[in-house]
Amino acid sequence: MQLYSFFNSSTSYRVRIALAIKGIDVDYFGVDLRAGAHREQSFKAQNPAGGVPMLIDNQGNALGQSLAIMDYLECLHPEPSLFPAEPLLRARVLELANLVACDMHPLNNLRVRNYLANELALSDEQQQSWIRHWTAEGLSAAETLLNRYGFGDYCFGDSPTLADCCLVPQVANGIRTNCDLTPYPRVMAVYHHCQQQPAFQQAAPARQPDYQ
Repeated sequence: MQLYSFFNSSTSYRVRIALAIKGIDVDYFGVDLRAGAHREQSFKAQNPAGGVPMLIDNQGNALGQSLAIMDYLECLHPEPSLFPAEPLLRARVLELANLVACDMHPLNNLRVRNYLANELALSDEQQQSWIRHWTAEGLSAAETLLNRYGFGDYCFGDSPTLADCCLVPQVANGIRTNCDLTPYPRVMAVYHHCQQQPAFQQAAPARQPDYQ
């Protein structure tokens, strides 16, 4: 399989974590978002959304969107699973994963930040205020969910799930953009635990071939 990824893309980071947890080897192709490589016609012909990650399986099927890719990987390689077997706990994992993927990430990704800077002409300070606001909104909700329903060293138990795959890259974004993360001790405990695990280390931005 082939993975088209950008080292600093949190959505790509999610998929890299899932691949590492499951021990799936892929051929890695870096897509430089800053240079606009994702907008090239040849790339968009395979991934109409024009984003990363994109996975191409062994039959040549191209698939975009990180949650769809991780669900596909789960079906192809069900062990170790990214989902608990118990229905409500599985729903809790999806609840947190979707909080990150649907509520947080879309508001702070590179495409949005470029629009804020180039089209709306917001100052650096205004852009940082935007990032801090939406990071705080999302991580505050995540902290509450984990305090109510989370347990173990990971988000939900003693093994990583889809929730951890999504949460860790979003926290990394918060660190990279100098957000105050001290109000979220449970979130940060999960993050720091994951940083000690080989699968998460393997998936880290600095370990990718296109890191610069």
